[in-house]
Amino acid sequence: MKIPVVEGVIDRRILANFRIDPEILKNHLPAPFVPKLINGYGMGGICLIRLKNIRPLWAPKFLSLSSENAAHRFAVEWEDEGVMKEGVFIPRRDSSSWMNSVLGGRLFPGVHHYAEFIVRESGFDYFVEMTAKDGSAHVLVDAKIANSIPSTSIFSSIKDCSTFFERGSLGYSSTGSPQVYDGLELKVFDWKVQPLKIERVESSYFSNEKVFPKGSTEFDCALLMVDIRHQWHGREELCCASA
Repeated sequence: MKIPVVEGVIDRRILANFRIDPEILKNHLPAPFVPKLINGYGMGGICLIRLKNIRPLWAPKFLSLSSENAAHRFAVEWEDEGVMKEGVFIPRRDSSSWMNSVLGGRLFPGVHHYAEFIVRESGFDYFVEMTAKDGSAHVLVDAKIANSIPSTSIFSSIKDCSTFFERGSLGYSSTGSPQVYDGLELKVFDWKVQPLKIERVESSYFSNEKVFPKGSTEFDCALLMVDIRHQWHGREELCCASA
């Protein structure tokens, strides 16, 4: 799917991350994707991102849009013409924007579900709750700024954690066509993250024991990004048949 380069500001982005049994995870990844491992675990999570001033490079600012968005994602690798690549696979996207839900997967990458967001933020505390309008998904994150990632994390430091997620800039999303995935790459001009302490985290996706049996997922850590200039670049779609 060819789209113009889109620019804007990441007003707030929360990455709530779960370590996952790789044998379970690989059963839920379509070809050609396989889990990208960190210390023997797969990694998945929820991205809660508020975008503002979003517009094509050629468009004036008065045409820009803002929205709250949620994505369930997994760190993955795949082989493309003999070269191993890495990024994220995104099985589900939700958005507060009706335009995203109508045009996603048609005029720009990724099918988006229309959702309601409840957001409460201060300088140190962040509460974001998302509920899909059709009741098919629910996410809640209640967190506050921290000085470090949890000691129980599989990452040895905030630097290692930051580097791991920075490399996942290329994402492929489910589309309306089976086995065809839209590509979208995030280019950040100044990558900066802060650790978050999670007070409460909920995901109807990760808590679904029909998908992830009890004990196969465990919360690992959370990161925060604020006020980040960025661009979105459309990439060629990926099809498992051609891969």
